[in-house]
Amino acid sequence: MSPDVTRAHEATPGGPGSGGAAVADPEVADGATDLDRPWMTIVWDDPVNLMRYVTFVFQKIFGYSESKANQLMMQVHTEGKAVVSSGDRDKVETDVRKLHAAGLWATMQRDT
Repeated sequence: MSPDVTRAHEATPGGPGSGGAAVADPEVADGATDLDRPWMTIVWDDPVNLMRYVTFVFQKIFGYSESKANQLMMQVHTEGKAVVSSGDRDKVETDVRKLHAAGLWATMQRDT
């Protein structure tokens, strides 16, 4: 390695031979990490379940009013999917399991 490269590393904060701490990532320093983003439960359209049944499941699992459950069901029907809940990973995993047990196609992903 040439002496110029070595000096460049030594001059870099947190680099070899610097003795200093690494520079913090601004995104991490602000607390905006991937761990802070909530998870989402997504229900996908399927050719099997009746619309009324999907509305019923949303009411039963999430406690939504008939109006809110119907609105989400129509979004699934017309757009192919809808976000039906969000929160920490454990909560969303539980929601997905309940939807699967009811026969609906559901997945989870990080909120964007």
